[in-house]
Amino acid sequence: MIGAELLSPQSLAVGWLIYVPALIWAICRAPWVELFTDSRRQHLLFGTVFALFMLWLVRRDFDTGVSYHFIGMTAVTLLLDWPLAIIGGLVAQLGLVLLGRQDLAAVGVNGALIILLPVLVTECCAILVERAQPRNPFVYIFVSGFFAAALSALLCLLLALTLLWFDERFAMPYWLEDFVGYLWLLIFPEAFINGMIISALVVFSPEWLETFNRTRYLSAPWKDDDPKS
Repeated sequence: MIGAELLSPQSLAVGWLIYVPALIWAICRAPWVELFTDSRRQHLLFGTVFALFMLWLVRRDFDTGVSYHFIGMTAVTLLLDWPLAIIGGLVAQLGLVLLGRQDLAAVGVNGALIILLPVLVTECCAILVERAQPRNPFVYIFVSGFFAAALSALLCLLLALTLLWFDERFAMPYWLEDFVGYLWLLIFPEAFINGMIISALVVFSPEWLETFNRTRYLSAPWKDDDPKS
């Protein structure tokens, strides 16, 4: 998460220009009828927003104005699907703004980095998995869970550093050439947390996952040589 003082007015404006249309598109595509009529979906949405808000509160704030925390949007996207994931992320962001833990002016940039980007990566991975139509649920867990979370964290970090470098308001650390080694310390925990959450949901509550095809993954395999009764 990046403080507004580290970003130029142009970057802040571009962040809003990216974030606001995506929010409008998500609001238009959200399943509001099913949400208002299904108490289970409501509980999932409210519980996910609360968990996301608490996850983002557990973070490391640096004196330079940059904060590091786990993203968690991969699991949220697979749980709620992308429209509600974006809306839920916005609500969690507004909670941080009310607590003074995020600058209102930087909501657009941070929303594009920690919400839109992970949702886009996760949705693309889920679509690729669904097109391949694997019958092994571990493919879904690894690609849509572990891999999507790791790739989201990597892209988020690289884009955030690129943005800070472009605006020239952030003093890059002297150890930046060794940053590749530190990437593993950031990417692996993100992949592990999201992957473990998805693994637990697949085992115990697969019906909660909007992107999980229970008919294909959990149906018993059929064989031509099975004896007929």
